[in-house]
Parts: sequence; C-alpha cells; structure tokens
Amino acid sequence: MINTADIRDKEVINIYDGRSMGFVDDIEINLEKGTVEGIVIFGKRGLFGLFGKEEDRVIPWKNIRRIGDDVVLAEIPGSVSREFSYERSEKKEEKISESLA
Repeated sequence: MINTADIRDKEVINIYDGRSMGFVDDIEINLEKGTVEGIVIFGKRGLFGLFGKEEDRVIPWKNIRRIGDDVVLAEIPGSVSREFSYERSEKKEEKISESLA
C-alpha cells in the first residue's frame, strides 16, 4: 500500500518520450467513490513571481505506470507532453519580451 507522503515530491517522468514533467505536489481524490483520480503538478511561477503562473497539471491515475523509490513513471501521449514543455516556455518568452518592450 502506498502512502500519499511517499508519492509527494517525486519526479514524474513520461515514459512515452522520457521527458521530466515536474514533481508531484498533490493528489486528486474522488471522495464519493473513494478513488485516486490523479496526481497534481503545480504550475511554475514566472520570473521572480512577476509574470504569472502556469496552469497546474493533473495526470490521470490511469496513466501512472509505476511508482518507484525516486520517480513516478507516467505514460502521456507525445503531443500532450510536448505541449507542457515547449508551448509553456514559448508563452513565457512572449510575456517577458512584451513586458520589456
């Protein structure tokens, strides 16, 4: 049996493409059903907290493949994983350049 404290702060790796998706910050639970719905990775804050915050990501429990000693392995389709990595960094760069202009 896994304790919620055992999962917290573990790095989440997408086994679909090998990318790090962040660290587990919370767990989403359905209290009516008594089931774990997913793990939550909080969005990163902008530069010095001045440029907003990315959206939190919820990885459905059905996509979790293995919970190891140091990492959580999840299988997320490639397009979704790339969206987390590339699209968000492009938006940050746009916000920074707009604020500097």
